[in-house]
Amino acid sequence: MAFDHAIAKLETRGDVALLTIDSPPVNAIGHAIRLALVDAVAEVEKDAGVKALVVTCAGKTFFAGADIAELAKGPAEPLLPTVINTLEDCSKPVIAAVHGTALGGGAEIALGCHYRVAVPSAQFGMPEVDLGFLPGAGGTQRLPRLVGVAKALETVALAKRLRADEPGLVDKLAEGDLVEAALAFAETVKDKPAVRTRDRSVPAYDETVIDDFAKANAKKFKHLEAPKAIIALIRETMKLDFATGIAMERKASLELRAGFQSRALRHAFFAERQAGKLPKEVAALARKDIATVGIIGSGTMGVGISLAFLGGGYTVRILDRQAEALDRGVKRIRDTIAKNVASGRTPEAKAAAQNAALTQTMDFADLADCDIVVEAAFETMAVKQDVFGELDKVCKADAILASNTSYLDIDQIAAATKRPQQVVGMHFFSPANIMKLVEVVKGKDTAPAVIATCVDLARKIGKVPVVSGNAYGFIGNRMLAVRRKEADQLVLLGATPSEVDSVLEEFGMPMGPFRISDLAGLDLGWSAETSTSSTIRECLCELGRRGQKTDAGFYDYVDGKAVRSEMVEELIRDFAKRNGYTPRTISREEILERLLYPFMNEAVAILADGIAERASDIDVVWFFGYGWPRFNGGPAYYADEIGLPKILERLEALGYGEQVSPALRELVASGKTLAEFKG
Repeated sequence: MAFDHAIAKLETRGDVALLTIDSPPVNAIGHAIRLALVDAVAEVEKDAGVKALVVTCAGKTFFAGADIAELAKGPAEPLLPTVINTLEDCSKPVIAAVHGTALGGGAEIALGCHYRVAVPSAQFGMPEVDLGFLPGAGGTQRLPRLVGVAKALETVALAKRLRADEPGLVDKLAEGDLVEAALAFAETVKDKPAVRTRDRSVPAYDETVIDDFAKANAKKFKHLEAPKAIIALIRETMKLDFATGIAMERKASLELRAGFQSRALRHAFFAERQAGKLPKEVAALARKDIATVGIIGSGTMGVGISLAFLGGGYTVRILDRQAEALDRGVKRIRDTIAKNVASGRTPEAKAAAQNAALTQTMDFADLADCDIVVEAAFETMAVKQDVFGELDKVCKADAILASNTSYLDIDQIAAATKRPQQVVGMHFFSPANIMKLVEVVKGKDTAPAVIATCVDLARKIGKVPVVSGNAYGFIGNRMLAVRRKEADQLVLLGATPSEVDSVLEEFGMPMGPFRISDLAGLDLGWSAETSTSSTIRECLCELGRRGQKTDAGFYDYVDGKAVRSEMVEELIRDFAKRNGYTPRTISREEILERLLYPFMNEAVAILADGIAERASDIDVVWFFGYGWPRFNGGPAYYADEIGLPKILERLEALGYGEQVSPALRELVASGKTLAEFKG
């Protein structure tokens, strides 16, 4: 057979052809693979001595989705639908031999083959919905014909994976060698007419299956276009012939892909992979080997950070100067490990290893052999400097000293040591064992190799690292402070806390600023001795309304649910009048503008100050640190979508002229976007 493809080999085993695709690392379905599949079918069709074709992949997996690079620039012919139609139209049986994962287009290729042989551990999935569109090469039409409507809905609309043993999905489970099992199966079907998935009938189902699925996931799908489109498509097309259904699928897929949500979600996908990417000269530096991690502080953050490192397989020594607090923190760590075992998240053997890897101490000298120490002590500069002074005395010379500070100056902290080059910020987000973001903060003297080590370390414990410059609040909290100020100003101007919160929640944020404040506790940083009744927050604390923990804050809490408080709204109106404000009705549009535009202006300033390396890093910080909706693409991406000229115009109209960043004015004047910004 005349077959010349660098990433594919076509050979015969008797009268069965075997096509092996080898395109590391995951056999992503790029142009070369699509050509190879089409050419292989052509060779098989014209060779009278070949009676069947087995398609398999070398390496760790079957086709694991589309080529990421092509997602950005667009694919070339032959497109995937053409490839799959070619496979399915083949007059000779085509068998997919599946191992690892068959995802997206990879799953659609497997479904387009006449038969599927898979190892028991293989998984099939269609994650396109996570990028804001739906399968466009027959996934919504072929899958229900094999596994039924209910399972198809879960797989396509929720991006759940199917096991190889799902009834109807595969024709043979391979107990031994996959290729040999597929070749053996080919022998049993090579003389029979090919069974095309498109010719199968959809298993009988009740329409209520679709209704119940839509109702059960209504909250999850509230803001999302793609899952709703998937439900509507499956509802309509299951009653139609395959050709009509697949044409409707293709149209819906292309329309979604061209829409804002899909573009935003694809941006989020690439932004996450770009986050923490270091300059070439830094990326090339040798990393310090990390085995033992010291943690300072056994409060909420210290506990969470300890769990994160234990989960990553590191030895952890946790220190606190208060014996009772230390015992309490360690108990919380071990209780969490036990809960993870009970829930099935952690195997017993791994949990035992985590418990064995954890020790506690009240003596700084016990941290002498730690490779890195992460400080999570009380958030004051005096405490931080005291801790780092102690660490500088006892830690080995090459140990990295990291602070979990949320706001404080890394350079001032480093000044308490004789090794500022070894001092870095590692700002985890609470709860640190769950939240994925870590801001890696570089001081003016922090060695590049230390930054590189901490970025890699964050990834090893399952976090998403973003490198930040040293500034008050770094990236995320610096922007959060602006939004919090605007929210406080809005209630003085006449909006209610519930109106402000509902606008942001409708936008897609998980919680509005006042609900967040109640959850965190209004008395954070407040004391009765120094309270001056100069802010609404102070007034509420003085009344004993400390937030959700006291069942009263900006909201009243009834059975744990937030309820509008007329008393609080009256207190705010009185406070506003005493301070010279004349409350007015504020539209939801204006509320959103005041919450977003000054906040986006601060994002521009952060880029101009060199605190963030790239605009997409700001987006990643807000995805993983604050719950910004990915379907809106992140604050920087969304600002570009709105248009910087419009943001500048509205900031001027709303009276923010003096607060506008010069960099924003420069960008508008030059016609550039945040994505194009170079500091």
